Amino acid sequence: MTVGALGAASKRSFWHRLVRLNLGLAALGLGIAFMLDAGIGLGPWTVFHQGVSLVTGLSFGRALQGVGLVVLLLSVVLTRTRPGLGTALNMLLVGPWVDAFRALPGFPQAHGYVGGIPEFLLGLTLQGLGTGLYIAARFGAGPRDGLVLGLARMLRLSVRLTRTGLELVVLATGWAMGGQVGLGTVLFALGIGPLMQLFLRAFATRASEADPAPSGLGVEPIRRE
Repeated sequence: MTVGALGAASKRSFWHRLVRLNLGLAALGLGIAFMLDAGIGLGPWTVFHQGVSLVTGLSFGRALQGVGLVVLLLSVVLTRTRPGLGTALNMLLVGPWVDAFRALPGFPQAHGYVGGIPEFLLGLTLQGLGTGLYIAARFGAGPRDGLVLGLARMLRLSVRLTRTGLELVVLATGWAMGGQVGLGTVLFALGIGPLMQLFLRAFATRASEADPAPSGLGVEPIRRE
């Protein structure tokens, strides 16, 4: 293959990955919107973002953006984590997607567990799908995932222990600010791990076969466990 052909293939790979990244972020926004309007409780970080929204008067999406910026700065300053394009776009775009979906006329709002549980499970599945898409695009983890990885490295703790401890802190803080804790919190804790693993494996395998990440972009390959 000629140098020109390699360059064209690299450009196509970049744009394909960028599309997957943005589709993943939109799916994350839609999933969060469904879980918020299910009304049966939320995952730890979403409880925290909702609490910040209630205390500050910001929309949920703006609160999510603000928290993401603070978390990104903490990651860079405290743990020397290097953000990628995916980190920045995750911080900037997911919140507006949430607000945009919830503002759509007729967007479903559940009343009680009969409608709330299916709506929450749909949102949870979209969270897993969106996470698999945006991480498999290999532009870098979101600010919250980056903070977990940086803290684990800095404190010499396992990623699992670091994530669990951090999520317990944000859950308690968000609940104290008025964020909604309930059955959805339990469903999120039980379901998000298996769903993330399922979609990460599916999308990472397809991405690596279709268009492996070009070198020199500072992007880590995905390791499947």
